[in-house]
Amino acid sequence: MNEYDSDKMADVLRVSEGMTRTDVLEDADLILFNTCSVREKAQEKVFSDLGRVRLLKVAKPDLLIGVGGCVASQEGAAIVKRAPYVDMVFGPQTLHRLPQLMAARRTSGNPQVDISFPEIEKFDHLPEVALGKINEQTSVASAFVSIMEGCSKYCSFCVVPYTRGEEVSRPVADVIREVQTLVAQGVGEITLLGQNVNAYSGVLTGDNKNVDRQNINSRDDERVDLAYLIQALASLEGLQRLRFTTSHPKDMSQRLIDAYASTPKLSSHLHLPVQSGSDRILAAMKRGHTALEYKSTIKKLRQVRPDLVVSSDFIVGFPGETEHDFEATLQLIKDVGYDSGYSFLYSPRPGTPAAQLKDEVSQEIKEARLQRLQELLVEQSKTLTQGLIGSVQRVLVENASRKNVHEMAGRLDSNRVVNFAGSPGIIGRFVDVKITGAWHHTLRGERIMRTA
Repeated sequence: MNEYDSDKMADVLRVSEGMTRTDVLEDADLILFNTCSVREKAQEKVFSDLGRVRLLKVAKPDLLIGVGGCVASQEGAAIVKRAPYVDMVFGPQTLHRLPQLMAARRTSGNPQVDISFPEIEKFDHLPEVALGKINEQTSVASAFVSIMEGCSKYCSFCVVPYTRGEEVSRPVADVIREVQTLVAQGVGEITLLGQNVNAYSGVLTGDNKNVDRQNINSRDDERVDLAYLIQALASLEGLQRLRFTTSHPKDMSQRLIDAYASTPKLSSHLHLPVQSGSDRILAAMKRGHTALEYKSTIKKLRQVRPDLVVSSDFIVGFPGETEHDFEATLQLIKDVGYDSGYSFLYSPRPGTPAAQLKDEVSQEIKEARLQRLQELLVEQSKTLTQGLIGSVQRVLVENASRKNVHEMAGRLDSNRVVNFAGSPGIIGRFVDVKITGAWHHTLRGERIMRTA
């Protein structure tokens, strides 16, 4: 989501200010920090980075410095107080107001702070993505589309509801139009984004491919879920693959599970954060589900999509976590058979209920547990990866390989990356690749030409 927001900031500035990105910091007229407050280290890094650009501001007084994202929402004007050379502070929902904030800063001479939560407004003011912009990113192979903002789950450890607001979904017609624009430019794969994407509840009015935007909110219209949106998008000619992230186990409805059976274009990779395998810890986290309920959801999904690959998030060292609790997490990892996972030491976030919990687990124990968990994930990943050798996979060619310009890099349906010999002419296309070698993070393969 942060990557998507960063791209949108660049789009807004390109259209309104004629700005382009630069890799040379000293050449910049505007420096923006798009921040994350999910973990403490990420938050502190913002102020460390701000300190590095302070001297640039001294040498170049007209340079504008802005801080956006979740840390901006959380800290607000306190950022300017701590770093008075910051010109603008804006939240994830007000990034589209950057041109106005810049103008106000120049005319008033005062720092500008806007961390409000206008519902869905930013999507009405974002420019359409141009083909050249996609090429600047990677290729026309794939693109992100944000379909909702915020989260209403209020897990005890999570700061997202406080920094991004509660769940607000974009109208179906708006999403379809954006996807159609991207597909018309050659994009073959779309990833639908949201902090809690499978809680999507978009308004539906009439023919959603040709609906007047102004009429969408004119009455209390019917709302539809993510399963409906997936099926609607899958019907678009030219769109070849769909993904979505990030999901919450409570919102993996039967309709969404059924979509895996009825929608071949829906990727066989699902990122479904569980955080812990201990029911006691899950209750303390206010996740709203048990380990058994989570495993039951995975079982249902694999009944309709046997080749489903699952990844997840894990928090190690949540306050009060015992060795028994941690062992339950390791057992869950074995039971589910995750292909990969993101694992972190618990980081207390200001303003969250969990920050008030007493934590008696030593840092040494937490780090040892994290290492054990990551070693288990790597071991499982290796086993699953080795099992791909000899198989023929449908691959979306994304770009040239980083290490060899004569090779292409493509992504499997399972989200793994494979490198194989090829030319740039196939970027953006789907090809068949036989897997010939496997490592932890990447695969090797050779292209298989289809016969008539």
